Amino acid sequence: MAEERIREEEMAEKLEELERVEEFVVAGETSIDDEVIASVAGVAAQEVEGVASLGRTSVRRSVAEALGTAERRARGVEVEVGKKEAIVDLALNVIYGFSIPKIVIEVRKKVATRLLEVAGLVAKEINVQVVGIEFPERAPGKLE
Repeated sequence: MAEERIREEEMAEKLEELERVEEFVVAGETSIDDEVIASVAGVAAQEVEGVASLGRTSVRRSVAEALGTAERRARGVEVEVGKKEAIVDLALNVIYGFSIPKIVIEVRKKVATRLLEVAGLVAKEINVQVVGIEFPERAPGKLE
């Protein structure tokens, strides 16, 4: 019992010591899987107004699924990640009526910002391929 109390007191002292330290640096290596970076880029791209979805056109998606190659490519995001930089390839479907050049500029800004904030990576290139256009559903009660 006395031995446990000493250990608890020692731990309490160590915890107090750690709280007083302003910076606590421990050496080690961090790696972030390419799939995580691709997810971050994909979510960021979809936050841009005018982006309908990520991925290939429905015809290409159907062919890829039939061939069993739909896993990564159908998602519409491919990345090449280094220690400090990343190259991102995005395939987007846009909503009819939005300016494609404006969408692409906003997607690049949003993806670059998110990669830096979330993973500390600089976007070396963000290649955008517009692969489809989606038409918004007609509003109910609208005259045709």
